[in-house]
Amino acid sequence: MTPYDAAKILGLSGEITPEIAKKAHRQACKKYHPDINPAGEEMMKLVNEAYSILRGFNGDVKEQQTDYGEQLNNALNAILNLPNLFIEICGAWVWVSGDTRNHKEILKEAGYKWANKKKAWYYRPEQYRSRGRGQSSMEEIREKYGSNKQRGMGFQRINS
Repeated sequence: MTPYDAAKILGLSGEITPEIAKKAHRQACKKYHPDINPAGEEMMKLVNEAYSILRGFNGDVKEQQTDYGEQLNNALNAILNLPNLFIEICGAWVWVSGDTRNHKEILKEAGYKWANKKKAWYYRPEQYRSRGRGQSSMEEIREKYGSNKQRGMGFQRINS
């Protein structure tokens, strides 16, 4: 995850210091804690990874959309309990694979888009523009941004 992605998740822009990152981390922890949020486990992993990157960061991040974390949380909550889905977080994007055909309309309503070359759905807010043109494979994306395979309800049902 890049400092830019980490700042998006914590809702930060402009000058970022370790103190600002710590305050944003605490606020995000209260907001996305698993006790009060169905997608809390996944969100806390993202929030903690973002904080680990920004706690040693001193610099500026270009002005950006500051509600990215909330939009990401809503997108995860919309699909978390759907059966037979594999949810994977690479950087600040959510990738969904598995038996998605039955859940196509729900995924579309939640803001997910289909990546034909990768044969998976992905989530990013409309306002966020990627720099690439979809040329990277899923393995290249996992290698570049890291991968956090989630154990959503669908994953548990497949393996149980």
